[in-house]
Amino acid sequence: MGWLTKILKGSSHKISEEHFHCDHNDDEVNWEAARVSRGSSDFDREEIDRAIALSIAEDDEKGKKVIDTDSQLEEDEQLAKALQESFNIESPPPQLEHGSLFAPFQFLDPSRYRICAGCKSQIGQGRYLSCMGAVWHPGCFRCRACDQPISEIEFSMMDDHPYHKSCYMELHHPKCDVCKNFIPANAGGLIEYRAHPFWPQKYCPSHERDGTPRCCSCEKMEPVDSRYLHLEDGRKLCLECLDSSIMDTHECQPLYLEIQDFYEGLNMKVEQQIPLLLVERQALNEAIEEEKKGHHRVSETRGLCLSEEQIITMVSRRPRIGGYRILDLFTEQYRLVRQSEVTAILVLYGLPRLLTGSILAHEMMHAWLRLKGYPTLDPKVEEGICQVLAHMWLDSEIAGASASAAATSSSSSSNSSQPSSKKGQRSQFERKLGEFFKHQIETSSSPVYGDGFREGIEAVEKYDLKRTLDHIRLTGCFP
Repeated sequence: MGWLTKILKGSSHKISEEHFHCDHNDDEVNWEAARVSRGSSDFDREEIDRAIALSIAEDDEKGKKVIDTDSQLEEDEQLAKALQESFNIESPPPQLEHGSLFAPFQFLDPSRYRICAGCKSQIGQGRYLSCMGAVWHPGCFRCRACDQPISEIEFSMMDDHPYHKSCYMELHHPKCDVCKNFIPANAGGLIEYRAHPFWPQKYCPSHERDGTPRCCSCEKMEPVDSRYLHLEDGRKLCLECLDSSIMDTHECQPLYLEIQDFYEGLNMKVEQQIPLLLVERQALNEAIEEEKKGHHRVSETRGLCLSEEQIITMVSRRPRIGGYRILDLFTEQYRLVRQSEVTAILVLYGLPRLLTGSILAHEMMHAWLRLKGYPTLDPKVEEGICQVLAHMWLDSEIAGASASAAATSSSSSSNSSQPSSKKGQRSQFERKLGEFFKHQIETSSSPVYGDGFREGIEAVEKYDLKRTLDHIRLTGCFP
């Protein structure tokens, strides 16, 4: 119908904006609407009548048939009434008795739709925190570590979880294994620390310069609250290494026999009885000075195969220990007599059994090469093949200890006595210590001992030990 279109186009009233203000009283919100200015309702009725009349007139002019029946009039009146009611909806309602407008409209209150990311309930009008892209009740924003609320302005984040700064530091900031404090940052703001290449130990760089003791065997930095044994020659031995240490010449003889049996098992039996002596560091250094052949030595020598006659001060009995110090060290003089190319094997006293054994296996190889008439070899070749034998002996000991431990665990546990660390079943630390001594041999940076071992073990694994030794005898180098 044309009249409907005209009415919609002709209705151009502007509705003023509705203004609201909010009052907070005891967490209740009262919303009040301002009055709205509208046109007169009489004007609306007049416009409707005029539009209907205009529409009928237009139909007559176009020659259209106008149906003037009661049903048609009734339909037109219903449409006009519906349109009028639509205008009345936009008109302001009558005032209520108390003087305000219609009942307050339920406008959206943002506080009613704040959901706590912690407990998943509504926050309401109370205090709340906004962080990490969400809102929280103050008591729901908690530290991932201690599960206590975080009330500080600053906090730490890890894997999308909040932490107290102190809790985060406790969990993730590295602590020194020596002084037990947090490792400080350097001048550039970075956390710098030293880490042991084998043991899971990290410490402040300053401990390498402040006299912090380091075990002469396992080479671990000793924590400030730990105890260790002071040896007479200035070395320090941790209590774990002390447990399997060999302290005098007599105590070392059973281990010496085991090394001889190991060589015999390789068809490399040493026929001559070579004296084995355990000595202090000073006696070992003096013997090195007296040795005329002057084989290549590392800065810290712990064993020596002698070829010259000398008088050696050996440790004859186990020293008396008290208050973590050597109180009495029992020594005596031993004269070496040259009966062959080898006069004695010297080993530093006070080292754990596995380290003492690997040194013995190394020096025994020097003796075997000389007694078998091998020519003077390049230090890299001779020290390299000696390190190979030391590594092989450690391998056999660790494998034997593992088999012994497996057999013990499957047998009856009625015997509750602790196993000896000198012979038989090894402690867990001692097995780990054996792995460390192997690691030292394998990763040595020495061009003589380290590179020599790596070339030697490669040749032995490729050609076997016997053919490698035959090639060394003929050519003086590894195959």
